[in-house]
Amino acid sequence: MAAGTRPGLLGAIRIDLLLLHETWMGVLFPRQRNTRDTVLGKWTPETPLQQVAYYLWALVGLLAVTGAYPLLLAGYFIRYQTRRVGAAAIQLGFLGVVVLFALVWGGLTGVVAVQSASFQEDAVVALALASGVAVVSAALSYLCWQIDGRPVTILLAYPFAVTAIFLPPVVAALFWAQLEGLIQFSEGIASWVTDQGDGPFGVVGWLESEFDRQDEDHVIIWFVASFPVGWVFGLLVTLADIVRPRSG
Repeated sequence: MAAGTRPGLLGAIRIDLLLLHETWMGVLFPRQRNTRDTVLGKWTPETPLQQVAYYLWALVGLLAVTGAYPLLLAGYFIRYQTRRVGAAAIQLGFLGVVVLFALVWGGLTGVVAVQSASFQEDAVVALALASGVAVVSAALSYLCWQIDGRPVTILLAYPFAVTAIFLPPVVAALFWAQLEGLIQFSEGIASWVTDQGDGPFGVVGWLESEFDRQDEDHVIIWFVASFPVGWVFGLLVTLADIVRPRSG
């Protein structure tokens, strides 16, 4: 497409909203999306019952699209960033990714060890554990990403990537003396989870009875939290791919 014919910002938003609404309509009705240059064209309702159902679904779709559009924009942004990270990972290879994360988070652990007076007790131990988990997660994310299939990417590759990138700095922030309120916040999350019951198969209750929660255990808390965050990222990218499939 020539540069002069590319839509501006408002035009791009209009196209996205139209694609979102057509995708919504396509959930219940045939031939709703990308039908302008087809022989059959867009399907339209014929009977009164079909018309009522069609336009009611379209009205609900307007509300759904309004709420979904910010999520779509987030999906575009995350997809762009993940493609950049993926391209870098391809160039580095498996060993390169592992070595890079080991150097970066090992360096962060070293900095915290040198500046230990500015951090709470056990910060170095907790950060060393977080860094080790992050390096292993980077390796697992790379391996899962190499497996073809969106379910594996969403369920495993994205959560492990979130852990690899964010766990050490989050743990460092938790133990930074000037942000000591974060450790209480993390403790509150853990207490809320354990207060909700035994969880699946009694796992939460068993962990609570068998282990005393120490400061280092917040590494586990935030490692577990990275999974729903990764799933959300994966679903947002999936939404972006549905509306505007990636090219190249």
